[in-house]
Amino acid sequence: MKISVIREIKNNEFRVAMTPAGVRDLVTHGHQVTVESGAGVGSGITDDDYAAEGATIAADAASAWNQAEMVVKVKEPIASEYQYFRSDLLLFTFLHLAAEPELTHALLSAQTTSIAYETVQGPTGGLPLLAPMSEVAGRLSSIVGAATLLKPAGGMGLLVPGVPGTRPANVVVLGGGVAGTNAVSVAVGLGAEVTVLDTNLQRLKELDALYAGRIKTAASNSLEIERACLAADLVIGSVLIPGAKAPKLVSLDLVSRMKPGSVLVDIAVDQGGCFEGSKPTTHADPTFEVHGSTYYCVANMPGAVPQTSTVALTNATMRYVSAVANKGWKKALAEDAGLALGLNTDAGILTNEAVGVAHGIDAVTPSTRL
Repeated sequence: MKISVIREIKNNEFRVAMTPAGVRDLVTHGHQVTVESGAGVGSGITDDDYAAEGATIAADAASAWNQAEMVVKVKEPIASEYQYFRSDLLLFTFLHLAAEPELTHALLSAQTTSIAYETVQGPTGGLPLLAPMSEVAGRLSSIVGAATLLKPAGGMGLLVPGVPGTRPANVVVLGGGVAGTNAVSVAVGLGAEVTVLDTNLQRLKELDALYAGRIKTAASNSLEIERACLAADLVIGSVLIPGAKAPKLVSLDLVSRMKPGSVLVDIAVDQGGCFEGSKPTTHADPTFEVHGSTYYCVANMPGAVPQTSTVALTNATMRYVSAVANKGWKKALAEDAGLALGLNTDAGILTNEAVGVAHGIDAVTPSTRL
């Protein structure tokens, strides 16, 4: 199979979808790998590193896209990349189509086959290709939240751990999944007073046992969310419904009653956000003010730490990339029901029900396309 690795062009996105180790594995199995020039520079990987493992270096994006049977990326394509979509192309990347109507229609119009990292499921459930980036985003959310609480960054001027004789920051984490659990871990490590809310009581029991009373837990409902947010200095939103838009858990009215200078970090912004008023921002301009509070809504948070994120992501994705390359996408998906759930579009047909609901488009099950 002819496989191309594309240089990411979203604002301050430095990750790359394949390491030289992945190139070596694919080339060893007889595949042709093309890497767009400069694709790995942001992650500390040079063109020579790829070439040494058998990759061909493409001079520009058009060359890399046009010669590929499968394109492997990190982030969802942006408008300038839609021109490369075609009916005989397989695109394997993060897509987040429920929050991307234009991208959805572009893929359907071009009849491109697309597999989304974020809807692939593991053998026992879970989201194995989203999980490593959720781990990074979760840990990073507490760090950037702490930085945004500083007065020059728009926050109230509070040091998260405090010092003797002062109070630590009150950090509220909405959602106890992969991202939320990692946010809690770093917030506790920073010395914050931490409360986590989730609808899954078993998960709250696990977190309570893990931290042995070091954190507070609460069953998530509108009243408990309101109480927690009104007392919070930093709120981290980490709620996910696979493939679908994130639910709005914090209203603008509630934000207007929060502490002046409080900070809200929305990890779910690439799925529409779980705070009312959230809108995607970039690492170049990450925050904006809402009712006296500061929102941090960077849609590609892991892109800020590419040397960590690239390795963590490719550790998870390469198994699936290799399966698709070695078997062809239809056979690979037919043999792996979890991978089949990653299929989002094929031949102009939408194959993800949650995306269909978000955009009012009829969808079929992935199995009907295999």
